[in-house]
Amino acid sequence: MTEQTSTPKVRRFAGTPAQIRSAATFYKVLAYATGVMLLLLCAEMAVKYFAGLELFIGGTLLDGGSNAVGLVNRADITGGINISLAILIVHGWMYVIYLLADFRLWSLMRWPFSRFITIALGGVVPLLSFYMEKKVHGEVERELASHPQAAKRY
Repeated sequence: MTEQTSTPKVRRFAGTPAQIRSAATFYKVLAYATGVMLLLLCAEMAVKYFAGLELFIGGTLLDGGSNAVGLVNRADITGGINISLAILIVHGWMYVIYLLADFRLWSLMRWPFSRFITIALGGVVPLLSFYMEKKVHGEVERELASHPQAAKRY
């Protein structure tokens, strides 16, 4: 009989611990920002579709009065800035940046693709980004602490 010695598989990262921590911090900031914008988006959509109102700054009402800030029916106002539409646009672009932060952290940590997808869902499901941020950030710190001499991929 021959005895086979198996060497434990070495954990490899695709960047230095400083790069990974930087990516984790960037992800953390975007996770909170995207989560807040998603909650604003949900509130805005509820008001828009259940009450038929949108948030406007400025503009002239059909009865001739001026609007400073208020929830009004879109058909009852001319001019002004539609804040409801701005929330939609800002959340959309913020989610794109969130996906870039997700991709950067995922690639530096060399996690499986399924992890990328679950982190990406954090920006789509209300309140999930806050939970995922805590979980992911903790896991990054644990992996860096448990593999201080992990070899870089390149």
